[in-house]
Amino acid sequence: MTGTKKDTHNFNERVHAEMEDSFDEELEMELDDDRLAKLLDDLSDNPDIPRPDLLNRHVYFKELFRLQRELIKLQDWVVSQKLKVVVLFEGRDAAGKGGVIKRITQRLNPRVCRVAALPAPSERERTQWYFQRYVQHLPAGGEMVLFDRSWYNRSGVERVMGFCKDDDVEEFFRTVPEFEKMLIRSGIILLKYWFSITDDEQHLRFQMRIHDPIKQWKLSPMDLESRRRWEDYTKAKESMLEHTHIPEAPWWVVEAVDKKKARLNCISHLLSQIPYKDVPHDTVILPERVHNPDYIRNPVPKDMYVPDNY
Repeated sequence: MTGTKKDTHNFNERVHAEMEDSFDEELEMELDDDRLAKLLDDLSDNPDIPRPDLLNRHVYFKELFRLQRELIKLQDWVVSQKLKVVVLFEGRDAAGKGGVIKRITQRLNPRVCRVAALPAPSERERTQWYFQRYVQHLPAGGEMVLFDRSWYNRSGVERVMGFCKDDDVEEFFRTVPEFEKMLIRSGIILLKYWFSITDDEQHLRFQMRIHDPIKQWKLSPMDLESRRRWEDYTKAKESMLEHTHIPEAPWWVVEAVDKKKARLNCISHLLSQIPYKDVPHDTVILPERVHNPDYIRNPVPKDMYVPDNY
């Protein structure tokens, strides 16, 4: 093989390896399914019990990558048109909100699409207008913000756990439709998703977290208490939907027992809610690197390198 052909062959191999590495970002998360499946067998009294018919992994990957390409097109459209997009993700603990958020943001520019996952309010924030700490995270033109839980904490965890008074909840229900209408009048595109899982599915996912050292950090004392108060959360959810499912900002319910189907369905629906077009881009030409004959690269001391263990 001549030098030129060899260089081209090596370059193509490196490009292929880089593309594989990019796809492996998703595979690294999904290959964990095999480990979790074994853990599920260990927890089950009868590992031969058939599991639900879940989405085929090959179909899932094919569709996920296709939808992620469309998300990049949407991102370009949001930037070019200076759109302001807000997406709320709500649902019970372990419903899969974080998983779909990861898949949406995975290939996008974090300067365009960012996640807002607010902690419990500080003492100062508790004295502010309830929506005040959320307002500062709203997007400017050309930005998308995904709220991993949102101002609906008031009608959910705060209400069920007794962190607010009944009067606070009633005021929230009176205020939130007007607040969301105001956001929409300001030009914000607002989408609200509720991830729905069954009692048995949440029980299973909590059991997995209890026995899985990699995911135990996801299980907080608040999560355990929410499990005990399943029915209270159900009543709170029904009340929330009744008061806040408005024509200007409707709720969209995602069936989330099958995580893969839930991710694909949610992303597909999100794309359908914002009409977008291909944005033309100038052809990118990589410039030649400047070589200075008097430049000498100084060696890096070996003790500065991370140990080459792999």
